[in-house]
Amino acid sequence: MSAPDLERVAVTGKDLAGYEVNPEPARAAASHRKVAPASCGPIPMAMALNSPYPATTRIARLFSAKDHSPGVSMSLSSFSAEDGKRVVDAVRTAAKECRTFYDAFTDFQYSSVEVRPDPGYGDESVSLRFIQILPAVGKEVAPVKVPQAVVVVRKGTAVLMFHSFNNPSRRKGPAGVPDAVVKGQMEKLGDLGKSG
Repeated sequence: MSAPDLERVAVTGKDLAGYEVNPEPARAAASHRKVAPASCGPIPMAMALNSPYPATTRIARLFSAKDHSPGVSMSLSSFSAEDGKRVVDAVRTAAKECRTFYDAFTDFQYSSVEVRPDPGYGDESVSLRFIQILPAVGKEVAPVKVPQAVVVVRKGTAVLMFHSFNNPSRRKGPAGVPDAVVKGQMEKLGDLGKSG
């Protein structure tokens, strides 16, 4: 799939009620984030809408909710058939094996990694939650815990990554990627991602 193919099937604000949708920068190259343990790397890579495997093409979007609820970042990428499956498997395996990790790129600790029930999107999907721990600054007496959520979906050779988080000063509880956003994008994707 080419970049024009992906652009044609990316949702817009006209497709998705309640959101403003804007393009975001995206690179097709593989991520090389330094994470400890290294086996946990696919989690923060997916959070950054990337993976250990290079895409042939990638675009990204930012969904801003008009009701000021948490927004969503998304990447839509084209992979070889083999690598597309590897991307999802890498995130799923890391989420099952990791509970805490350190991302040297952001200098943040992460904890409470939890695999959520399979949402059943596309040919395969994985959903996870975790906590980003921001160091205490100024008058804060404790680190700030920021709930994060990631959903990764494969449909044929297309891989979609969704990331959302809760600002703990505005919204309590775990983060989640709205079903309406994922379903809206999957419906517009249609059969484009089919292989074979």
